[in-house]
Amino acid sequence: MKYLWICIYVLVLIWSAYAPKDHFTWFLEVFPAFIGFILLSISYKKFPLTPLLYILILIHMIILFVGGHYTYAEVPLFDTIKEVFNQTRNNYDKVGHFAQGFIPAILAREILIRFEVVKASKIWLNYIILSIILAFSAFYELIEWWVALATGEDAEAFLGTQGYMWDTQSDMGYALMGGILALIFLSRYHDKQLKNL
Repeated sequence: MKYLWICIYVLVLIWSAYAPKDHFTWFLEVFPAFIGFILLSISYKKFPLTPLLYILILIHMIILFVGGHYTYAEVPLFDTIKEVFNQTRNNYDKVGHFAQGFIPAILAREILIRFEVVKASKIWLNYIILSIILAFSAFYELIEWWVALATGEDAEAFLGTQGYMWDTQSDMGYALMGGILALIFLSRYHDKQLKNL
C-alpha cells in the first residue's frame, strides 16, 4: 500500500506541476502537500497512521494538486457545474474547504485517541476535534489574508473569493460541515482500524 500511495502522490504531483495556470499560485496551493509528505515520511515508522487516514490525506493532497494546477476558481469540471446549475461562481474551493474539515477531523481524532488526551467522553472528544477544525480553518483564512497583503494582486487566484463577500465565513462553514460529517460517518470504522494498530 505504501508504494501505491507514493506512486499516486508523485504522478498527480507531476501532472499538477506541468504547465499550471500560474506558477506562484501553484506553489502556494501545493506547499501544504509538500509539508504533509515530509511529515508522513518522518513519522511513518515511529508513529504509523491508520490506512483510512493515509487514504484521506492522499485525497486531500490530490484536491490541493488539482486546485494548484488550475487555480481553485478555474477548475474546468466546476466551470461546467457552474453553467449547468446556473451558479455565480466556480465552487471547487468549497470542495477544498470541506476536505479541510473532513480529513483533519480524522487526523485530530486519531492523535487525541492514541495519546489518550480525552478519555472521559465521546462528546468532549468530538467537541475538541471540531474546535481544532475551526481553529485550523480560521488560521488558514488568516494565512490567505497575510499572503494577499504581502503579494498584492498576485494573490487573487490564491484567495479565490471570486467577488463573494462571505467567502471566508462560508469556507469555515464548509470545514465545520466536513468535520461533523467525518465524525458521523467514519468514527466507527476508524475505531476498528485504531484497534488494529
